[in-house]
Amino acid sequence: MNKNLWLLAIAQGLFLTNNVVFIAINGLVGLTLAPLAWMATLPVMGYVVGAALSTGLVARSQRRWGRKASFQLGLVVALLTVVLCAVALTMGSFWLLVAGTVIAGYYSANGQLYRFAAAELAPPSFREKAVSLVLAGGLIGAVAGPNLASQTRETMDTPFLGSYLALAVVAVISMAVMSRIRFPAEPVKVAGSDQGRPLREIIRQPVFIVSTIGAALGYGVMNLLMAATPLAMDVCGMPFSDAALVLEWHVIGMFAPGFFTGHLIKRFGVLQIMGVGVLLNAACIAVALSGQDLHQFLIGLFMLGVGWNFLFTGGTTLAMQAYRPEEKDRAQAAINFAVFATMALTSFASGALVTTQGWTLLNVGSLIPVALTGAALVWLALRQRSEARQPA
Repeated sequence: MNKNLWLLAIAQGLFLTNNVVFIAINGLVGLTLAPLAWMATLPVMGYVVGAALSTGLVARSQRRWGRKASFQLGLVVALLTVVLCAVALTMGSFWLLVAGTVIAGYYSANGQLYRFAAAELAPPSFREKAVSLVLAGGLIGAVAGPNLASQTRETMDTPFLGSYLALAVVAVISMAVMSRIRFPAEPVKVAGSDQGRPLREIIRQPVFIVSTIGAALGYGVMNLLMAATPLAMDVCGMPFSDAALVLEWHVIGMFAPGFFTGHLIKRFGVLQIMGVGVLLNAACIAVALSGQDLHQFLIGLFMLGVGWNFLFTGGTTLAMQAYRPEEKDRAQAAINFAVFATMALTSFASGALVTTQGWTLLNVGSLIPVALTGAALVWLALRQRSEARQPA
């Protein structure tokens, strides 16, 4: 770990602080302002839809201006959009709130590239650990996010208005941190030079397909259950402080393993660690189906967080085998588009299912993407084993 990686880990933590607060409060604010209860998580969905729509724009800004300038532009958008969300809350405008979260998705699309940038700030032999340790910076968000949402909820006459304004301060701090990071200079692109393979050729590779499935469906299952948890706990009559506690331990589960996930991947193999992530997701669903007490929400969401870490860190590491340096922008944009599109679907489904069908059916439905992810990992493992047996 060098100075730049430590600063990027802090930026990752502040990015997750923003995300955790958004997820913790936007569903509840949406429930207050929405015309119909099933629309409560549309602001959460708007955030990830905006991110999906922004992946192409972010890829172009990264190519044109480099990592640092693009990341700072994302932080400017973060600052402006939390102010817009605060205005929407003050006006009682549900659709302005949704619009603000859609625009905020540009920041999310930028922040999701921090993990790829980590690999560029470290020697090749340290890439897995660099990605894992920068993701571990999310522990800042694990602690700061839920507590920030809880402590600022009632600081103003309008509930959660203080939470949005606190996120504006987080954005300013993030800008200061990002200004201190020195990213490697982008290689000068000479006209007529090799720009790498077309995207359609990159995405047809089995390793790319499985890495994308692992990252996208792993994030999708996590988002489906996490976004619905505050609503489910509210329906159960639990106070917001309990929901904040559950989210805190969930995010700790997401990022605390970052201190050793890279080491586990190097020792046991990326597919094996992703497989453990699938098993942890299944275990989370089993705990959720066993009851709806506080300890079941807490244990289940913690295991869901660890499972996400293994799948997402593993998927990011696996994806690096599928593209060359000159292909990184379009390959990473394709992966993130798949992640955000899945998150958009699950953000909407979580609110609709938990308010119309209930917590139990939501968890049963989550078994489908978990099983698909496990099947994809088994398929790639068998394929690689078969290729290894073939004579050179």
